[in-house]
Amino acid sequence: MLARILWNADERRPRAFWRVALLVVLVLSLSVGVGVGVGVVGVVNRLHDAVAAAARPALADVAVSVFGMGVVAGSVVAAVVVAGRFVDNRRLSDLGVSLDRDWWVDFAFGLALGAALLTLVFLVELAAGWVRVTGTLRPRDGFLARFLGLTVVFLFVGVYEELLARGYVLTNAAEGLAGYVGDRAAVAVAVCLSSALFGLAHANNPNATLVSSLAVTLAGVMLALGYVLTGEIAIPVGLHVTWNLVQGGVYGFPVSGIGVDVTVVAVEQRGPAVLTGGQFGPEAGLLGVAAVCLGAVAIAAWARYRYGRLRVHPDVTSPDLRRDSR
Repeated sequence: MLARILWNADERRPRAFWRVALLVVLVLSLSVGVGVGVGVVGVVNRLHDAVAAAARPALADVAVSVFGMGVVAGSVVAAVVVAGRFVDNRRLSDLGVSLDRDWWVDFAFGLALGAALLTLVFLVELAAGWVRVTGTLRPRDGFLARFLGLTVVFLFVGVYEELLARGYVLTNAAEGLAGYVGDRAAVAVAVCLSSALFGLAHANNPNATLVSSLAVTLAGVMLALGYVLTGEIAIPVGLHVTWNLVQGGVYGFPVSGIGVDVTVVAVEQRGPAVLTGGQFGPEAGLLGVAAVCLGAVAIAAWARYRYGRLRVHPDVTSPDLRRDSR
């Protein structure tokens, strides 16, 4: 009986719950192992000092941020790849990363959509007098290097968070539940579960509240929609990258409660927090919620236009398994 709970004999791998649990253990193990093995803190300090000593103090913080986020992203991606191959018994492409032409087209759409949604939020706040522009290209010293560094950081974040939350967790949850409640219900539950975990992961951010966590959970549903309708994480990755970058790096809003140190447009927030999200950023306000809803509609319209259908992609609940040749 215990063996049946832990192991799927037909697929020759652990059941979905245990696959996700093993991934969490692997992520933590790799993160700790990398931190201890390469002495991340020491490397970061030496990197900062070396860059600063080369008369490039503006680049020192950029190098540290990119390196630190690269370590985090690399650990998570490595854990997903290892878990996918040796625990899930499947290819990375089965987790929404095919990287073919269609993938890149959807990725470009996600990039454009994220930029458009946050630009719309900014324009509405500006027109309503809820935000005031106080300057541009801040800080002037090393602006280009800082902005490029921020872009790389948010690219790392978009890739590893979407691969983890949508590609791995959502896929395994949907696949594990499909045999019990049917594909559509399984995907609905998996979307809710992965989105709730996504919201919970941001609950300890600066200025986070219950409202902000629920709002981020709703944003997770929007991102999941891009995956379940296409079978690829291209739209969620692209949308995630520019949602963060344009929100913070272009218009100067906090990104999930975290302020950024470089922005194209510096602003002063004036509007009611219930609408603007206050110190957490637009995601926690009604304007952000409206942008999420509009984004979900746009994703559905894109999927209908691109693929001629509006239904759950079969790869979400029935991804291919890599079978042993014997």
